[in-house]
Amino acid sequence: MVTLNDFGKMVQTVWDELPHHFQKIELDAFVIMPNHLHGILVITDSLGATHASPLPTQPPHGPKPGSVGVVIGSFKSAATKEINKSRGTTGLPVWQRNYHEHIIRNENDLNRIREYIAFNPARWAEDEENPLNVKTSLKLTKP
Repeated sequence: MVTLNDFGKMVQTVWDELPHHFQKIELDAFVIMPNHLHGILVITDSLGATHASPLPTQPPHGPKPGSVGVVIGSFKSAATKEINKSRGTTGLPVWQRNYHEHIIRNENDLNRIREYIAFNPARWAEDEENPLNVKTSLKLTKP
C-alpha cells in the first residue's frame, strides 16, 4: 500500500471532484503511485473522446471541448495549482506532458485493468523507477 503525502492527498481530492465538473463521467479504480497514477474514467454519455488532438498548426488548437483530453487536462491543471500553492512555487510543472489512454471494451478487460491498478502498489518494490530498487552491475576488467 502507498501512503499518500500531502501532495498525493491533494491529487486524490482533485480526482474525486472530477464528476462534479464533468457530469458525463464516473470514477472507477484509481491509485496514486510515487511517480505516476492509474485511473479508470467511465464515460456515461457521449463525451466527445478523440484519439488525438489536432496538430498545433491546425485550428482549433488543443483537445476537443468536452473530450477525455479536456478532463485529464483539467485534472492535471487543478492538481498542479493546488500543489504549487501549497509549496509556494507558482507555475512550476508537476506532470509529464501527455498521458496514456486505453479504451476498455469489455468486462474481462475492465476486470484485468482493475486488478492491475489494485496490485500496482505491491509491485512498486520491483519497479525499475523506484529509487530504492537500484540495480547495480559490476564491470570486471583484466589487469
